[in-house]
Amino acid sequence: MQAKTLTELMALNRDAPRSITYHSGENDSHAVTFAQLHDRALGILHHLQQLGAKPGDKLLLLLNNNEQFVDAFWGGVLGGIIPVPVAIGISDEHRHKLLRIARKLGQPYIYTDRKTLERIGSFAVQTGDAAEGATFAALRERAFLVDELHDITVKGRPHTARPEDTAFIQFSSGSTSEPKGVVLTHANLIANIDGSTQAGGFNENDTSLSWMPLTHDMGLIGFHLVMFANRVHANLMPTELFVRRPLLWLGIASQQRATILCSPNFGYRHYLKVLGERSPGNLDLSAVRLIFNGAEPISVELCEEFLARLASVGLNRNAMFPVYGLAEASLAVSFPPVGRPYKAIQLNRHKLGVGERAEVLASASRDALGLVSVGQVIPLCELRIAGNDDAALPEGYIGHIHIRGGNVTGGYYEEPSVNAETFTADGWLRTGDLGLILQGETYITGRAKEILFVNGQNYYPHDLESIAQRAQGMELGKVVVAGVRPPGAETDQLVVFLLHRGDAAEFVPVAAEVTRLINEHTGLEVADVVPVKRIPKTTSGKIQRHLLEQHYIDGEFAAELAEVAKLRGSQGAVATQSADTIEARLLQICNNVLANRPVTAKDNLFEIGASSLKLIEIHEQIDKDYPGLLDLTELFDHPTIAELSRHLTLKLAQASP
Repeated sequence: MQAKTLTELMALNRDAPRSITYHSGENDSHAVTFAQLHDRALGILHHLQQLGAKPGDKLLLLLNNNEQFVDAFWGGVLGGIIPVPVAIGISDEHRHKLLRIARKLGQPYIYTDRKTLERIGSFAVQTGDAAEGATFAALRERAFLVDELHDITVKGRPHTARPEDTAFIQFSSGSTSEPKGVVLTHANLIANIDGSTQAGGFNENDTSLSWMPLTHDMGLIGFHLVMFANRVHANLMPTELFVRRPLLWLGIASQQRATILCSPNFGYRHYLKVLGERSPGNLDLSAVRLIFNGAEPISVELCEEFLARLASVGLNRNAMFPVYGLAEASLAVSFPPVGRPYKAIQLNRHKLGVGERAEVLASASRDALGLVSVGQVIPLCELRIAGNDDAALPEGYIGHIHIRGGNVTGGYYEEPSVNAETFTADGWLRTGDLGLILQGETYITGRAKEILFVNGQNYYPHDLESIAQRAQGMELGKVVVAGVRPPGAETDQLVVFLLHRGDAAEFVPVAAEVTRLINEHTGLEVADVVPVKRIPKTTSGKIQRHLLEQHYIDGEFAAELAEVAKLRGSQGAVATQSADTIEARLLQICNNVLANRPVTAKDNLFEIGASSLKLIEIHEQIDKDYPGLLDLTELFDHPTIAELSRHLTLKLAQASP
């Protein structure tokens, strides 16, 4: 590639006859040309510069709208102002995270909408935390609101970036209390674009489609920057639209003749669950040459099910493209060969310790753990497997994955101690992942920090979870396995957390089956099976095991475990419908959606653990009865049926002639 920075890349591509198509519904889309994107970005830059923003300043991007995000991202880049994408999220933890990031950045600017800013302000007041209040006050002074963007005809002054300049900062998804900011330079990103392009063969004849959030590195780097650099016909759909209507994803892919798609594990599962026993319909996926599969452990069974269900509409088996990457590598680390069927092996799950030689098994063995190859390291990047002493291990041995190269970050923002721990003495970045290389193929076995050490053996949570999910009614995402070490204990205890909103009597047989399955397949003893009403996850969908572990150690599940032990749980009666018609209808909707957890008018939907998917489903049902009256966000402002009913009654009165 001729460009050495993102600003040079924009200059090279601004007049290319290409566009980005934004989809907001089945037949609702519009295109923005590269030239229009350039001009709009400079228009936003003008407003930022009017606020006082200058090269090197940080710009928090807190936006759900893909089009607004892309415009503002490039506005920052073209002005040398460093974009910092942050997912809006729905919980207090997400708001805490935003304020922690803002405090870490010093005096950042923020680009968001008025309602979101007001929510953060209300939250900062409610916490009563003086530091968070001060952080928000400073942030509000440097806020630029989408609502105030009326004229972008006046262009800002572009800045000439250098390859070593910071292009943007990608904060971690929040698996720890203090998010870390991965600093990515223009040189890092260009190296990643070049290496990915050589390995994936992207070109102007490709058409891409992504529903991944632009706050995620696969969404922003993989399916915007890499596609933009290669002048690919790019299509973006909102993550929330995919969540609500997953079947629309492949409908648009068929309509647009997409050649490049992407999804992590949970996306395939979500699509198949909603599809059910139905036919995929009148689709034509014969144009698809690559479906990127990454961002979380890759399930062999799910790959097979997805490919089998979509074979009838032309999806080629060779299209499944399992990859490995991380934000610290500007996204991509390894790709398999293009056009080859995906490859999987079976390893003995009892021999996966660091420094152990992997034992390949027949797939029929009960001790077998299926792993998918993520291919070979991409050009301009290097990968090695190392022992606990950081020395390289031979092929076939389990070890820590280290990377280095032009695409690899120089470190985290303002984190000298973390950076010292992250890099080896000879300059390799410790990814925190474990894996092996076998016959030239890379396999990821798990996260080093999540390993369970039980009875002298290492086990991976996602492997045990895949066993537990075979219990009737269980699904991946509803079961979490963790190694909990109580104070004073010398080894981890195996604890299983199950998402369950029914009573103890219903829970006991499920817990027994999970215990039996894990013991039968691994020989491990389960210390406790805990019913939980919510499984904490990051905004990108990764399970936060450390939170469940800490809650368990702190005794927060003692009451639930005592109830299960004594079998005293009893199903709460469904609340008697209120005389108020609206409240009764809302109760009916919520009880239909949350079938396993009867809801009363005073229940807080968040406290009983309604997932974001369930909340979206509830909102959809309400919108059918009362079209256009409630935004999804208003469920967060009025979290009980009683509050929501009063609010909806008021809105109906206001809407009446």
